[in-house]
Amino acid sequence: MTTLRSSEYRSDLLSASAQSLADEAYAKARAATGFVVTYSPKVFIPLTKLCRDRCGYCTFAQAPAHLASPYLSLDEVMAIAVAGRDAGCTEALFTLGERPELRYDEAARWLAARGYRSTVDYVATAAQMVLESTGLLPHANAGALYRHELAQLRGVSASQGMMLEVLANVPAHRLAPDKAAQRRLDTLRFAGELKIPFTTGLLVGIGETREDRLDTLRAIAQSHEEFGHVQEVIVQNFLPKPRTAMAHSPAASDEEFHWTIAAARLVLADDIHLQAPPNLSEDPARLLDFGIDDFGGVSPVTSDHVNPERAWPAIATLSEQSERRGLHLVPRLTVYPAFVGERPEFLDENVRPFVLAQADSLFLARADEWYSGTDHAPPLAPTSLNRTSGVSELLSRYTPGYDFTRDELITLFSARGGDYNAVVALADDVRQELVGDPISFVINRNINYTNVCTFKCRFCAFSKGPLSLNLRGDPYLLTLDEISERVREAEERGATEVCLQGGIHPKFDGDYYIDVVAAVRAGSPTIHIHAFSALEVFEGARRSEQDLTTYLTRLKNAGLKTLPGTAAEILDDEVRTVLCPDKINSDQWLEVHRSAHSVGLRSNITIMFGAIEGPDSWATHLLRTRDLQKETGGFTEFVPLPFVHMATPLFLRGRSRKGPTFREAVLMHAVARLHYATLIDNIQVSWVKMGVEGSRRILGAGANDLGGTLMDENISRAAGATHGQEMDVRSLEALVAPLGRPLHQRSTLYQTL
Repeated sequence: MTTLRSSEYRSDLLSASAQSLADEAYAKARAATGFVVTYSPKVFIPLTKLCRDRCGYCTFAQAPAHLASPYLSLDEVMAIAVAGRDAGCTEALFTLGERPELRYDEAARWLAARGYRSTVDYVATAAQMVLESTGLLPHANAGALYRHELAQLRGVSASQGMMLEVLANVPAHRLAPDKAAQRRLDTLRFAGELKIPFTTGLLVGIGETREDRLDTLRAIAQSHEEFGHVQEVIVQNFLPKPRTAMAHSPAASDEEFHWTIAAARLVLADDIHLQAPPNLSEDPARLLDFGIDDFGGVSPVTSDHVNPERAWPAIATLSEQSERRGLHLVPRLTVYPAFVGERPEFLDENVRPFVLAQADSLFLARADEWYSGTDHAPPLAPTSLNRTSGVSELLSRYTPGYDFTRDELITLFSARGGDYNAVVALADDVRQELVGDPISFVINRNINYTNVCTFKCRFCAFSKGPLSLNLRGDPYLLTLDEISERVREAEERGATEVCLQGGIHPKFDGDYYIDVVAAVRAGSPTIHIHAFSALEVFEGARRSEQDLTTYLTRLKNAGLKTLPGTAAEILDDEVRTVLCPDKINSDQWLEVHRSAHSVGLRSNITIMFGAIEGPDSWATHLLRTRDLQKETGGFTEFVPLPFVHMATPLFLRGRSRKGPTFREAVLMHAVARLHYATLIDNIQVSWVKMGVEGSRRILGAGANDLGGTLMDENISRAAGATHGQEMDVRSLEALVAPLGRPLHQRSTLYQTL
């Protein structure tokens, strides 16, 4: 981190022009945040416009005589919040004056009559109501607070803020007791001690000097160095307003404003985001040139109550202007990603579930309403033509068989806008080159023979154990005769495959799975048996006291033909400790499939993604399975399974996201096509998870297979998926018809039937 400990460096900064600092500041911003610039879709809730401070530039604060009520009522708060939620906002910014009850009897009486001890007490109640009723994430901007007040708001808000403005004594603050430097610094320190993601900033042009601004930046930098809590710094330019003490003062010059932005970017730590309000500049995108990486809150519902005369720029305009600089404009949450993923201790446990519910895999804001397993229409493809150098250079050197590195895979998984379109287009070209236009499917039946399970996978809503009886469905165990009868029915309906999977019943011995295969054979001597996850095989071998190769040979001799890739989830053991702590680990999953391939059994790769993990874990999964495929050649297909969240224990306990976004789901298939090219020909889309229109989109993004018709699919349905338990051939034909590509029935091993 650059500091101001060098008097020579400080002197150089003070004497530099804004333009002379721009290139270095811009480069530092890009090194820290890449090609992404963010904004927060928010709704402003002006809880009270009363304030005990009388700042020389402020028109937000009003006298009681000018207001219908000292405070917004809770009903008024909810009306604003609901309008914001319905317009796609993720943040509720509580804007208010500081401690009006200490100046105005009207405010004190209003609070007391409703049982509130202070304005902060009322903020806490309103924030909790908005959080729990709408899911909007409160950001409390209540000014200079004491430690206990910050702690109270921490339990109901995702982030908090207070502008330092400037630590020097300036005439504008003469009648503002809460703007005393030590008062503000104490608040900043308390927020650090309490681990609150905190926003602060400077106001440029209110009578301070460059030296004063550097002193303020140094104080912010030092506090963050000690506590790591400053998530963003706002650099705001003063504009004179009528009917204020500074109405005739000059506005902050562009030179001083831009110099302060650049100096802040150079002085502050890389992990502090830098923001400037876009509505206070005639050319807001030009602020990017001086080092900002965020445009702050932009509301589709409410005006800027602090600067109501300055309208918000249209997001489309900001996006277009950002793209001209080669940047993607992306919505974020009120709390920045690092405080959700890398530093989870900065979120109160009561608030964290609401944050996760709004987050994508990078802990930015979900940009669409689509969820896997639902009937929500997927969003349209981006219209952006913006291509960044990182993705463009990577795709330009790609040929099928290219070995991606971890960082390269992460780059592709993070693609947006024109980069996303380029990845999708290349994946579809590679699909056409390697396997042509046919879209394949298999007629099969799922037989989930029991939902009783001794394992405690936290993402599973299907299995039933002592802790999951409250979830949908009753415990059951099919008899072997019932399994045989279902096989006979499946074959009569044209099925060529049965897929058998179930929970790990406490009463199963190692011979049970052998008996299941025999039961299938009793129902049909010829139907393809695609059965048993790696966990079932591992448990069967363990309970038989046999090594994997011996046990898999027994299963093969009994009639087993192929293994599904389930129980893989994510082959990243750090993630597995949360998802499935008592399940087989990633090495054991890989060893089951290595052993299966060694005895002549083929299998597939699955990945369950979008619950708690991100692109780094996805890359681990793809790299480890690619290495095994190079070793054995035994995998026939890759099957992404987006996490269906609705009824899972993990989500219901507030510990997961709502599955992947549609962009992430498409990229999983497209990146996999590029990654496995020449090693695995078939990329399958799960119509159960993705729906009809989602599946069409993914068939244009590198996938070539629709999987099975799935008579009696139960596992996704148990998790809350709304798509049917079966899709017949006529429905599959209707699904692919708009694509103009042929639909072919296949065997489990991809022979055309």
